[in-house]
Amino acid sequence: MAVYPKFAVIGGGSWATAIAKMLCVNLPEIAWYMRNEEAIEHIKTLHHNPNYLSSVEFNIEKLKLTSDINEAVSYADYIIFAIPSAFLNNELQKLTSSLEGKVIFSAIKGIVPETSLIVGEHFNKTYQIPYDNIGVITGPCHAEEVALERLSYLTIACGDPNKARMVAKCLSGNYIKAKITDDIIGTEYAAMLKNIYAIAAGMAHGLGYGDNFQSVLMSNSIREMKKFIRKVHKMKRNINNSAYLGDLLVTGYSVFSRNRMFGNMIGKGYTVKAAQMEMSMVAEGYYATKSAYQLNQEYQAQTPIIDAVYSILYEGKEAKKVFKKLTDRLD
Repeated sequence: MAVYPKFAVIGGGSWATAIAKMLCVNLPEIAWYMRNEEAIEHIKTLHHNPNYLSSVEFNIEKLKLTSDINEAVSYADYIIFAIPSAFLNNELQKLTSSLEGKVIFSAIKGIVPETSLIVGEHFNKTYQIPYDNIGVITGPCHAEEVALERLSYLTIACGDPNKARMVAKCLSGNYIKAKITDDIIGTEYAAMLKNIYAIAAGMAHGLGYGDNFQSVLMSNSIREMKKFIRKVHKMKRNINNSAYLGDLLVTGYSVFSRNRMFGNMIGKGYTVKAAQMEMSMVAEGYYATKSAYQLNQEYQAQTPIIDAVYSILYEGKEAKKVFKKLTDRLD
């Protein structure tokens, strides 16, 4: 019988639910932390998350559910964080248990607002976790399709390939294929940036632009992503690989993409606040836009799409006028 490390999932949303589902296929038990005690009781009683991916049914005997983050952290060797980046710092402030010796994997697609760092860098600089104990779980993959057990692909990044392989093995299954990479920084920045481009794609759709323009927008987005990531972390990488281009495409085009949905509402004339209230879900790209724009004041990459989305979301500029100018800068 295979021996696996102990895993904990931190978060109660759709990605946390999907990851818990994947892990439960291969592991005898996992710890699962979520703040919502009512959701925990619901899962214990009815075996599914009432708020996210409610079609997923869990074997409750495999779940060590808790509303105490310290209990989950103490239990685990490997900890997978799957909560919105905007709320990560607040959750980590509850920690009294040590992270020393723990292997931290992030399934978060965003930047920590308090430090303006991607999650891996945040754990390294704030908690002194060595990069060999830090990893990233990225797509191209939507949690909703994991729930439907549709064939999906994951990319697992870690400086230590053995740890990347372990996580890939624990997440793999009949409908999940996982590959590994050593590009921790690049894949995490790509996962953050693609949400911004998905918002742009949604805005374009809401404004009435068609498929022809969308193809040009996505083509320019992957090139812009390449320029940005090269400035931040220069190494040999193929930006056309699934972890970069594939993840961008699924987020930019899919009906499951909350960032595209958010952008579509903005394009149709919703205010930011109204769109957020109606969605009742977090669109990571909203926070990522501000962080990426501010970071680029230092790096000075050519990012007309990020700049356009920022001007609409944070400067209150009219989407129609901004996109009309943007069309002249794309090729």
